[in-house]
Amino acid sequence: MRKNEKMSEAIPHMVFLLCGLAVVVFVLCISVYLIISGIPAIRTIGLVPFLSGTVWRSTAAEPSFGILPFILTSMYGTAGAVLIGAPVGLLTALYLSKAASAGTARMMKTAVRLLSGIPSVVYGLVGMIVLVPFIQSAFHLASGATLLAAIVVLAVMILPSIVSVSVSALEAVPKEYEEGSMALGATPYEIYLKISVPAARSGIAASIVLGVGRAVGEAMAIIMVSGNVANMPELLKSVRFMTTAIASEMSYAAVGSLQRNALFSIGLVLFLFIMLLNAVPNAIMRKGDTKSR
Repeated sequence: MRKNEKMSEAIPHMVFLLCGLAVVVFVLCISVYLIISGIPAIRTIGLVPFLSGTVWRSTAAEPSFGILPFILTSMYGTAGAVLIGAPVGLLTALYLSKAASAGTARMMKTAVRLLSGIPSVVYGLVGMIVLVPFIQSAFHLASGATLLAAIVVLAVMILPSIVSVSVSALEAVPKEYEEGSMALGATPYEIYLKISVPAARSGIAASIVLGVGRAVGEAMAIIMVSGNVANMPELLKSVRFMTTAIASEMSYAAVGSLQRNALFSIGLVLFLFIMLLNAVPNAIMRKGDTKSR
């Protein structure tokens, strides 16, 4: 009987262990593949010219492979999307978890889930039909496909991740914290902002990291609203992100060519960029938790 119980406990344990190991193996395989595929172009072009060059002409007679405009555009676009999306998402999560009635919260949570399920191409299509012409007419531009349009689309796209995870984190805050603050005379808004949010900061930080990951890795919607031109980033100018550079040229880049290898190098830089964006907030949160103890 005890052997059967041990076996019934060991089998799920092994299944969970194998699933966890599979995830680690997938990440390692992707990392190794990107390194092997991306290093040759960096060796040929040179690390400094590749990262700091401002001109990208991959198909010219004398090609140039500078990706600084792509890096800066991805940074500015992601930062702009987070500056817009994070406050809106956090305030929405506070309302849904603390202030909204049960019926309203249920309806809005359903809307957030539907928003997260919309394909990227639909966001891009709506942005191209509605947002791009609006920016063009509002700022009297030749084309409304700009960095501003990309930032707005990305801000909308990261909202579901921020709202969903933040709601879960805020709902997990022990009621005793809020009830004790209320007994001391704190107003509801003071409780929400000074008690609930700090107590749920780990979950809120995780939601923002998820949003940043989606913003950095998005390609299809951005390629439809950003203009996809390799310019240095300006708010009202057509730009190209690292992801859209890969998506727009990989289909016709010859296998084994310097152009194709350079696109893999962009993928390697993007991968390292995303890893850095995930590592920095986690390190800051761990440091904050250590100090609070």
